[in-house]
Amino acid sequence: MIVNPETIKLKEKEVKSLVKLILNSRSLIIANIKNLPSKQFQEIKKSIRNMAIVKVAKKNIMLRTIKFVGRESISNLENYISSDCTFVISNLEGFELASLLSKKKTSVFARAGQIAEEDIEVKEGPTELVPGPAISELGSLGLQVSVQEGKIVIKKTKIVIRKGEAINQNAASLFQKLNIQPFKVGLDIIAIYDVEKEKIYTNVKIDSESYAQELRIASSKALGFAQKISYYCKETIGYFLAKANSHSEKLKSFIKA
Repeated sequence: MIVNPETIKLKEKEVKSLVKLILNSRSLIIANIKNLPSKQFQEIKKSIRNMAIVKVAKKNIMLRTIKFVGRESISNLENYISSDCTFVISNLEGFELASLLSKKKTSVFARAGQIAEEDIEVKEGPTELVPGPAISELGSLGLQVSVQEGKIVIKKTKIVIRKGEAINQNAASLFQKLNIQPFKVGLDIIAIYDVEKEKIYTNVKIDSESYAQELRIASSKALGFAQKISYYCKETIGYFLAKANSHSEKLKSFIKA
């Protein structure tokens, strides 16, 4: 096979450009773009262009880039590169960048054959559906319905697709009619490489709301424990002053009696 010298030069130039970008950055993320529609992909690129550079390249270019970075610490990234990947290069800290990308995901409708990532439920309440074939379609999913003022009403919230189950055509069609978008699409993080610390992080899960809820619960428990052991700080002093005032009032009442 004859290889065009110009093609070789272009590939070498692309590799050198990527290597330079990585070495002059703080973090590199390898993200999966499989099943990500082009429109959403372009919107994500545009929305983060002041904070990160998204580079799509062929698998062999990405592998050569990792090799020519010339660090042993980055070599294992080769195991996470596939034909459906992209580089996200930034001066942001890796997990900060990952958090940013997680917020850029958008909700989409389900397609028949997709596997549910979480339980999918249909909530009780009125719909815009009119009586007719939709009644039997909803019934096939085990939903209890009634008709009020000419519209179908779902009587009870029900999980219709369990996590790990395939979504059939009927369910996918009904989700669209009910405006249920059970999937989120975006850049799925496969691995993070910290350029400064020369460390690779995998299995990265970013769920800011869950983390915030866990912190709120932990804070509440810590506050209760601090009050129980009479630990004084700015968070507990109000409680102890109120408690002291209450005891004082009771003592006054006792003395007067």
